[in-house]
Amino acid sequence: MKNMNLFKDPCIFHQEWWLEAISPGQWGVCKVIKGKEQFASMPYIISKKYGLTLLNMPPLTQHLGPWTKLNNGKYSTKLSQEKELFNELLNQLPNYDIFRQRFSPSITNWLPFYWNNFKQTTKYTYRLTSDFNESMLWKGMQGNIRREIKKARNIVSIESTDDVDIMWNIWESNFKSKNKKIKIEKNVFNRLNDACTKQKARKIFIAVDEQKHIHAAVYLVWDKETAYYLIGGAEPMFRTSGAVSFLMYESIKFALDKGLNFDFEGSMIESVERFFRGFGAIQTPYFEVTKMNGLLNKLNISDRFFQ
Repeated sequence: MKNMNLFKDPCIFHQEWWLEAISPGQWGVCKVIKGKEQFASMPYIISKKYGLTLLNMPPLTQHLGPWTKLNNGKYSTKLSQEKELFNELLNQLPNYDIFRQRFSPSITNWLPFYWNNFKQTTKYTYRLTSDFNESMLWKGMQGNIRREIKKARNIVSIESTDDVDIMWNIWESNFKSKNKKIKIEKNVFNRLNDACTKQKARKIFIAVDEQKHIHAAVYLVWDKETAYYLIGGAEPMFRTSGAVSFLMYESIKFALDKGLNFDFEGSMIESVERFFRGFGAIQTPYFEVTKMNGLLNKLNISDRFFQ
């Protein structure tokens, strides 16, 4: 099975076009370049809140954090290179009061950040590697997921659409049913969709019944190695049709057919984690790294206050 912790190129969330679409004019990138070759980079989003400077996570962005290109050699040598590169990246960051980033699962060493007084929380996503096939996928799923897919096949069909309003409306209806509000403006989502469409890096799948009712929708994005489940949801009145499970199944098959890994983008919410786990995916840890400077650190104010 392929090692999913090896990324040959920076992922989609590190691309300049993604950063500009999601946070126009508010981003920067630390880079380590030797000669004509780039060995490391770390993008960041800068914003102000309560008069404080935050380097925080933008919406709809699974991870930022460092990316490195290490030379082949001894493992101990690679760790030394990583320490040097991370320190160079940290030295380039602008002045800030609060830092919070989620790192890619490919980053398994945060010690250089620890030595620079950062803190870390381990979180989890779920992933399937590109060498899965449909038979392996089906066998690996839990029985309740297979039953929902079989049920949905008799009710809905899966289609793709370019109508981003359909996706937004279903996503918004999910939040409204929970008396919550989406933490992103529609114009920002539309701008990101336009950018992903231009890069040919997104797909919207919908589940539609014979009466043309849309039961659920899923939005995928991808880079050279991995497809990510960005957002999705079901119309509240159709939640028992099994359409969400069917959509996820077809989305995974789409990614595997393209030779891509599939990342569920994870969740620390118990019910969501249980659903993702039901597809037989591999639990994969990643780091959320934070730091509070100056008086904030002395007062021990939780960085969650600023999210």
